[in-house]
Amino acid sequence: MEYEEAKQLIVDGLTKKQKVKSKFYFNDLAKIIDMKPREAKKLINQLVQEGVLEYWSSGSTSMYGLKGTGKQAHAEHED
Repeated sequence: MEYEEAKQLIVDGLTKKQKVKSKFYFNDLAKIIDMKPREAKKLINQLVQEGVLEYWSSGSTSMYGLKGTGKQAHAEHED
């Protein structure tokens, strides 16, 4: 699978599910692009570096979401 194709699958998949939740586990993203974890990790990290996805951690849980979405993003932009 090409990078651009995988990127589009992730963006589309997360956009559709955004009304239900804004953060997703790594395994959720790997399922969307139907890749093994090692291959998916490289692609997902690249999406984070490009600013398409953002990484979020509570200290015990790591999740990913589309950049600028979710309650956390809205709270950070309030003055």
